[in-house]
Amino acid sequence: MGEERGGRSCGITRELQKLKQQAMEYYRENDVPRKLEELLNSTFYLQPADVYGHLANYFSKLAKPPTICKIVGKNVLDGLGLPTLQVEIFCTIQNFPKHICSVVIPTHFEVHENASPEVVEAEEVERGLAVGTAIQWVNETITEELQGVAPSNQAQVDHMLRMFFTNKVQEDKERKELEKSLEESAVPAPPPIMPLAPPPPPPAKKKGQKPGWWPGRRDTLLEKPITPAEPAEPVLCGSMAIGAVSLAVAKTSAILGNAPLYLNIALLKHGQEQPATLTMPLLMVSLVSCGKSSPGKLNLMKEVICIPHPGLTTRQGVEMLLEIRKQINKAMETPPPPKAENKKGHDVSKRGQAPKHYMIQACVGTQSLLGDSSKLSLRKVATGLQSLGRAADLHQSVTLVTQPITSKMSHLGCLIINCDTIEQLLLLIQGICANLGLELGTNLHLAINCAGHELMDYSKGKYEVMAGVYKSAAEMVDLYVDLINKYPCIIALIDPFRKEDTEQWDSIYNALSSRCYIIAGTASKSISKLLEQGGIGSPKSHGLIIKHTNQTTMTDLVEITNVIDSKKHLAILGSTEGESSDDSLVDLAVGLGVRFIKLGGLSRGERVTKYNRLLTIEEELVHSGTLGFKEEHTFFYFHEDAERAPEVAAGTEKNISEAETKFHKKLLGDRSRCHLLGSPDSPI
Repeated sequence: MGEERGGRSCGITRELQKLKQQAMEYYRENDVPRKLEELLNSTFYLQPADVYGHLANYFSKLAKPPTICKIVGKNVLDGLGLPTLQVEIFCTIQNFPKHICSVVIPTHFEVHENASPEVVEAEEVERGLAVGTAIQWVNETITEELQGVAPSNQAQVDHMLRMFFTNKVQEDKERKELEKSLEESAVPAPPPIMPLAPPPPPPAKKKGQKPGWWPGRRDTLLEKPITPAEPAEPVLCGSMAIGAVSLAVAKTSAILGNAPLYLNIALLKHGQEQPATLTMPLLMVSLVSCGKSSPGKLNLMKEVICIPHPGLTTRQGVEMLLEIRKQINKAMETPPPPKAENKKGHDVSKRGQAPKHYMIQACVGTQSLLGDSSKLSLRKVATGLQSLGRAADLHQSVTLVTQPITSKMSHLGCLIINCDTIEQLLLLIQGICANLGLELGTNLHLAINCAGHELMDYSKGKYEVMAGVYKSAAEMVDLYVDLINKYPCIIALIDPFRKEDTEQWDSIYNALSSRCYIIAGTASKSISKLLEQGGIGSPKSHGLIIKHTNQTTMTDLVEITNVIDSKKHLAILGSTEGESSDDSLVDLAVGLGVRFIKLGGLSRGERVTKYNRLLTIEEELVHSGTLGFKEEHTFFYFHEDAERAPEVAAGTEKNISEAETKFHKKLLGDRSRCHLLGSPDSPI
């Protein structure tokens, strides 16, 4: 018995010695003894109040960098209550999985205000399929492929996402080819087509008749047929998973590095070198909408956009535009004054003279850029407006032009109002600015989103700029030139034509490029297509509106902004029509250094959230001393005089006008430093 016990104890001792030896080798390989000795010595000399906190901080620095352990895709609702994609990132940190962040990416679908039920239903099905496929990609394949990758390696993540997407595109192509071959094999061959008899020749032209004449038709000149609409760029179902995961990884890296997302994006933009200063993008704030879906006759202005003076801070610009919008809301609610009548019920106005508001209505309503027949000149319109005397009367009278005014809130966060002419809306804004001591073209400027692709009536081959008023593409050029001549405060036209009317894009650029930015939004190709082509291409413009949707990665955004900058063009980062409450878009704009940011109006929670984020970033840059200055609006021929851009911009005046200063002193007097826009979850 004793021998057996002795043998067992010897065996246990040998096993313990073997384990000790393995432990010593393991700790020695990981340099644990030396680091522990250094830590204990430093702790003794420092004698911190929180000993274990000091030890924890030391060991956290020695821990392995976090790696992605799981990515989860979910179906959530956007600001319009429609389904979209949310992506959550989990990382392994000190041997434990931990939730880091989540992002929501909007879909690429346009929002149609007055779409038929059939169109709405079909889009709902397509949207649901796109979101469902994206969730499947994230939860099944992408999470497996990115497992163990460090979120700080954005280039590697984006490369892996690109390869995954390329494989999906190839799979979709092969599937469609297979379906097409099966359909062709199942359908019998059609019978041969018999040649048709040639049409009868036109009747002989009589003496004196012009070319193009035909019996029963007026003698008109044959217009050049319009170019057919190009098919929409195909969007692979589920592609939004790529952009969402790329953004989520970038946000994860920023959080783990205790840095804001915009700084992380700026490092990507500048090759991991931190820039000395960052500039805030200039605001493009949608004020009102008089587009195709508005109740009035005017279709040309899907968005009337205000651009504050570059010398203002973002907070000052937002406050100014909030005040302007407040005055517009009052104008919407102001009823017209009753007519003065005598006992017999007759108007007591002076004989032969209409009341003031009717006189202005006659002037504005009969002379229009859209070509209304009238014998009144714009000089008479100006004389009629001048007779009002005060800016407040101008405000009231211009408001009465469009009575009864109806309005509702657009999905873009601005008011949809009914206007019958361009002048009505612009004079209303001009009068409101005058009431506030502001001058259009000095203190703030305007931009017009024309949405040319929505105006085209393909049955007539013309743009329907107003209900029943049609303009050819060539006539539209003259219309825009007249508009800028009469209203020089308009410094940007967005999508003045369809993308197919390249000749007219060239014409309007040549005519207005020294006075007005010509911007391609919907008319521009997608970021993926632009990068494939290696340049901006057509249509000819000053700049592009880029959006983070579908398969666009952070690397793609950096590359396309570098291309735009190299061409001396303007980069405008815009929100989609169906936005979510995710505010990452603002960080992207600041980090990428874009010139403008277009977020819609100052209403609706999903848009207000982004404006609040802009205010926060500006405060952070001011406190850190890294806020750069913005340049004044300068216009020049981008292709011919691109090399003169720095000199022209450097010589511009950046001082705010006296009226502007007075306005902001008055407005800022009783304001606190808290977020002026209130809760992101409630519209203003």
